[in-house]
Amino acid sequence: MENIYLIMIIALAVLAAADLVIGVSNDAVNFLNSAIGSKAISFRTIMIVASLGIFIGAVFSSGMMEVARKGIFVPGEFFFSEIMIIFMAVMITDILLLDFFNTLGMPTSTTVSIVFELLGAAVAMALIKIGASDSDSALHLSDYINTAKAFEIIQGILLSVVIAFSVGALVQYVSRIIFSFHYERKLKYLGALFGGGALTAITYFIFMKGLKGTPYGDDIKHLLEGNEFIIIGISFVIWTLLSQIYIGVLKKNIFVPIIAIGTFGLALAFAGNDLVNFIGVPMAAYHSYIAWSASGVEANAFSMEILSEKVPTESLLLFIAGGIMVLTLWFSKKARTVADTEISLARQGDGAEKFQPNSLSRAVVRFSMLISKYTATVIPSSIAQRIEKQFEKPVINLPKHKIYELPAFDQIRASVNLMVAGVLISIATSMKLPLSTTYVTFMVAMGTSLADRAWGSESAVYRVAGVLNVIAGWFGTAIIAFIAAGIMVLLINLGGPTAIAILLFLAILILARNYISHKSRAEEIKAEDSLNRSESNSIQGVIEESADNISKSLKRISKINKSTVDGLINEDLKSLKKAKNQVVKLENEIEVLQNDIFYFIKDLDDSYVGASKFYIDVIGNLQDMAQSASFISKVSHKHIHNNHKSLKKKQADELIEINSQLISLFAKIRDVFDSRSFDKIVPDLMDEKQGLLAYVEDSIHQQVERTRTVESSPKNTTLYFSILLETKDLIKAGMNILELYYIEHDRSINLVKKEE
Repeated sequence: MENIYLIMIIALAVLAAADLVIGVSNDAVNFLNSAIGSKAISFRTIMIVASLGIFIGAVFSSGMMEVARKGIFVPGEFFFSEIMIIFMAVMITDILLLDFFNTLGMPTSTTVSIVFELLGAAVAMALIKIGASDSDSALHLSDYINTAKAFEIIQGILLSVVIAFSVGALVQYVSRIIFSFHYERKLKYLGALFGGGALTAITYFIFMKGLKGTPYGDDIKHLLEGNEFIIIGISFVIWTLLSQIYIGVLKKNIFVPIIAIGTFGLALAFAGNDLVNFIGVPMAAYHSYIAWSASGVEANAFSMEILSEKVPTESLLLFIAGGIMVLTLWFSKKARTVADTEISLARQGDGAEKFQPNSLSRAVVRFSMLISKYTATVIPSSIAQRIEKQFEKPVINLPKHKIYELPAFDQIRASVNLMVAGVLISIATSMKLPLSTTYVTFMVAMGTSLADRAWGSESAVYRVAGVLNVIAGWFGTAIIAFIAAGIMVLLINLGGPTAIAILLFLAILILARNYISHKSRAEEIKAEDSLNRSESNSIQGVIEESADNISKSLKRISKINKSTVDGLINEDLKSLKKAKNQVVKLENEIEVLQNDIFYFIKDLDDSYVGASKFYIDVIGNLQDMAQSASFISKVSHKHIHNNHKSLKKKQADELIEINSQLISLFAKIRDVFDSRSFDKIVPDLMDEKQGLLAYVEDSIHQQVERTRTVESSPKNTTLYFSILLETKDLIKAGMNILELYYIEHDRSINLVKKEE
């Protein structure tokens, strides 16, 4: 029996390593976002600074390991065999849960997941023990769970959301009032004070508070306690003087070292607070195994009271874990892309939004606007005007294709993000209270965005919807973690070693499946048929660039129509659903092109204004084609999904012939666009278009005759007429684009000849 527990320890060690990789891929970007978004430092420098912070921060995590052993449950009430089931259930659940959310692209919290997994597993095991006890003196659930500590942890996690948002908004608002967006003017005489305050906060709370959680904390405890204000005062004076030298003598930007040190401090705080989420449970299991092996007592009779005692942390294991975290930071592609969600929600200015508005986000924005209007009537106009002046943003004239080079937000906001988040996380770490670094960094960034008026009328409903979606995912994490861990405990308790082997095997299969699925989706995003924005500012240039989009759209619409017709005739719901999803993706890409029209027109030279009308017409016709394909796929899917009567043979034959001719026509049009041979558009293609339209009209007439004589299904008739009518619109929209290109190409050629 001892071998099974040794195998479980080995399995837990492997799960811990995998959990480190998955967890860091999800969480590490929390301390990279501010530096990356502000572009104050090169990406390579950011990574080096963050890596040093993570590695050194591993030492700060020893105090947090107590949470996994006794923070959630009362270890003395469980036997070794039961504790091992709890730990195994927690780790299997954790790795699957984090990977699941990562695969969906939803940000989640490793702290919340581990806390609620421990809680769910411990509750399930306690209920099993209570149910199996025949004694009248059986313990109650509250005797097994450390309710006071668990409630404190949960309360701290929830409060951190509100506190992080509020403090971030307040500090950013005050900072912006002081410096404005034109902060270069005031750096000479206020920059040193800001730098002194920011660097004092970061160094004191990260290093001084953090040291209390390390093995060296006792050695310097007598130097820190009672001398906090003296240390803060001396630190402020030193940092202010150094900041003044940096600004006045060296003529440097003080925000750069603030962001660099803040990134280091937040990375250090992340490792100190979150490392327990990945290796705390396996380390607790290892200590339990060592204690049980030395006792000689049966596994189901050895009390785990030993976990209530303070256990020294193995420094080697911490350094190995820190090394894995650093390697993951450098080599995980997912870790470099997850930051996009937070940066897009926090960026200053408009652009393509990742989230769609919902009723709640609209209500929140509407209520906030009412509050703002009421506040404006209370504040004196002179003060309001002075405040408004501080929020006037600098105008930066940059070509549209260079907009990506602009930072998402300025260096003041980046500094506040790092300073506030680092302070809050390090305070919690020093108190040995696990709060979510994801929650804190995300909510601080959202609070500073709100205070900085980054959420304007053009973007507020989208940004608020994004924040609400992320928060909803956090609550989902807690609920799923609690329930799933409890179920795992039940399965392992019933099945024993066999259940553990099956669950581990299933976990490997699921992880492999998710990896393949995620990789496939990533390849789809990079597909060669994806549409691209036009960057030219002349008619000829737009013709050339848009031709590729037209060709790609026709190719994709042909595939969508074929999948739809085949799925409808064969009553293949899977094929219809795939076509429906593909057309939604195409519509979204066209919508992005449509949203870009504003920036396209703004970037045009006066002599090329005619290009705007052409571009608008092209996008409009593309949208018409996508809408027709979308309508056909949706009504076909709905018809089969509702189990209505299938198409008659004559109808199926007509649809196959129409689709065959349509694919042939679109293929010839694509050849024209691919070869840029717009002079070959007429007359052959026009004649083929008229022939296809005539065939569709004839099919409509045939269906009318069938409806009057033999047709008996209203649903079937409605579906068929809808498909034929939308097919007509699809053909016309495609030919409109063709004619538009022919006319503009011919006109641009004649214009060039005249100029010569």
